[in-house]
Amino acid sequence: MIARHVHDALDQVERLRRFVLEKREFEGYSGRARMLGGVVALLGALSVEFFGVPRDALSVFIVWCSVLGVSLLLNYGALLAWFFRSGSGMRDFREIIPAVDAIPALAVGACLTVALPLKGEYWLLVPMWMFLYGLVHIPYRRNLPERIYLVGLFYIACGAWFLFFPKPFVNPWPMGLVFFLGEIAGGAVLSRGRGGDEVDDGKEKRDE
Repeated sequence: MIARHVHDALDQVERLRRFVLEKREFEGYSGRARMLGGVVALLGALSVEFFGVPRDALSVFIVWCSVLGVSLLLNYGALLAWFFRSGSGMRDFREIIPAVDAIPALAVGACLTVALPLKGEYWLLVPMWMFLYGLVHIPYRRNLPERIYLVGLFYIACGAWFLFFPKPFVNPWPMGLVFFLGEIAGGAVLSRGRGGDEVDDGKEKRDE
């Protein structure tokens, strides 16, 4: 009887722990990394416009894939640094579940990014990237500051605009400006949602 009560109590504690992990604000994303990603997107547009990148679809496609690669390194590098930076050892893997939730939409984006150019439909890449990136933001309103939802709607609205009023794919400014503004806004939401500053865990422990 006592053993059963102890088992039930431990089970309730574990359920409560899972509930808290699901509901509390996710701190793994870096506001500064997102802002840097926005700057990288703007630099991509500037490189096409002013630095001699050939104005053909394949060359511009390579530029945007490079921008994506750098942005992924910035954001997921910051996520991994947050995950492993802990005075008591590795964090609970369940703490990064909100980041894992973004993978299906990103995987769909990767498939379409390969498929559309093979069909010669480069122009569809711009609204598709905006749509999927916007959709990634929607579930995060549970774990991130609520205004991140508005950032997602911004990307979706821009995707709809460029779907119905497309620009030539070799025009770098739709991608450059939308992702610059969106990432600056997203980074600002993350930073302000944490009191305006992202405190380094190590510094915080030293101050204590």
